[in-house]
Amino acid sequence: MSETTPHPGVPSQLFVQAYEGTPPWDVGAPQAAFVALADGGLIRGDVLDVGCGPGDNALFMAERGHDVWGVDLVPEAIARAQAKAGARGLEVRFLVHDALNLAALGRRFDTLLDSGLFHVFGDRDRVLYVRSLADAIQPGGLLHILCFSDEEDAEHGPRRIGQAELRDAFKDGWTVRDIRPARFASLAHPGGARAWCATIERAGE
Repeated sequence: MSETTPHPGVPSQLFVQAYEGTPPWDVGAPQAAFVALADGGLIRGDVLDVGCGPGDNALFMAERGHDVWGVDLVPEAIARAQAKAGARGLEVRFLVHDALNLAALGRRFDTLLDSGLFHVFGDRDRVLYVRSLADAIQPGGLLHILCFSDEEDAEHGPRRIGQAELRDAFKDGWTVRDIRPARFASLAHPGGARAWCATIERAGE
């Protein structure tokens, strides 16, 4: 898919249409980069999956014993996530909600996950998104972002992100602890698209 920035509170038609079938990001399993983070002890406490899609990352974290919420702007994505949770007997709170207004959730989390959302925002809304993330994370909490890398050479797909862009976006009130090469599992990218997995810590208060 090409880069698209949803209007606040309104899902992009591109994403709505994607759920008329199987979106390329619906791979039926958690992203390997997030599994590795969990195995490494970097998923802490309560978890919010921002742009959770069909819910596989959130459900995996719930299976690991975390209290998990997932939000997405597309109602069909949330419906599919809720159905999966019900079928597996997992308690995850999935909500149709705007990622640019996470303050409205009324709570903060210890860990935030972003699997393929950061890279869909244009420059203006990216600033709003980072502010919104700050409203939803505890001081000292960890944000993990999995996004397409500028090293991915496939013609199709979302905006590519460089390490410098990530560091610049989170230069105020955050500490970028690590950015490492990863793969973004996708039905449209055999073997996974080249990606960055960034671990970013929110400053204490």
